[in-house]
Amino acid sequence: MSYRRTRMLEDKYLRDSARALVEADIEHLKSDFAHKGLAERALDRMKEGATDLYEEAVDVAEDNKGALAALIAAIVVWFARNPIMELFGLNAEADDDCDELEGESER
Repeated sequence: MSYRRTRMLEDKYLRDSARALVEADIEHLKSDFAHKGLAERALDRMKEGATDLYEEAVDVAEDNKGALAALIAAIVVWFARNPIMELFGLNAEADDDCDELEGESER
């Protein structure tokens, strides 16, 4: 056989084996998608991401306990601001209501 013919046959065998690999990959993907749908895959990926995010948040919280305590205290004070202001006699809403009532009584 000539060199060209030998080279052509080698290339043909290489092409055929590459095509067989691609077809096998396609069949594998088809069977994989038949087993698990696209929505289920997306949901699994979101669950994994949420789990990773939670673990990272726990690690950061353990490393920064003081900052976390200050943040929680600030949130509690923010939600309790009206009773605290009433305790010191600084109720802004009551003052506004009184001003409106005084303005109506003067008319």
